[in-house]
Amino acid sequence: MKALEKLIKARNLLQQAGLKKSGKNSFAGYGYFELADFLPEINRLSEQLGFACTVSFTAELASLIFHDLESDDLIMFTSPMSTASLKGSHEVQNLGAVQTYLKRYLYMHAFEIVEADVLDATLDPVKKPEPKKIENIDLQAEAKKLTEQLGLSEDAKKRYWLRADKNTEKYIALLKEEADKQLEVF
Repeated sequence: MKALEKLIKARNLLQQAGLKKSGKNSFAGYGYFELADFLPEINRLSEQLGFACTVSFTAELASLIFHDLESDDLIMFTSPMSTASLKGSHEVQNLGAVQTYLKRYLYMHAFEIVEADVLDATLDPVKKPEPKKIENIDLQAEAKKLTEQLGLSEDAKKRYWLRADKNTEKYIALLKEEADKQLEVF
């Protein structure tokens, strides 16, 4: 069996292994695979099928090489290097974090370990604006009726609107208050 055949066989067996995610991102609310979730199974398969994987890092590149132990066949997976800036960590800890993440991603890429897109889970959901309610139309009609009843100029309407913090319900309350004051005078 050639390297590519062994990799395909390992991918299929790994997908049948029923891997479970143990990593939890409680802030963003998603689970993820940690190295410990799949490396023991990959190591078992490597012994069974006759392959080994090595991971290495340069300043620019992280790589995982899939070695066929029965031939000189190699399959290489690469990723550009990155950086991390973890709170309260020094440079070596940040480097370790980068290497651990890249190692995990390289293995996931090489063995096609799939999980829900973490980026989608961490993005703020796009809130669709709520459709204007019929009562808003009623409120606008009521506001118009009150401004006409009070005989307010455009400048006066703007002053009330700003005093109400551009809130229709507050605006109507201010207009009703003014209308009540005018009724008291009569």
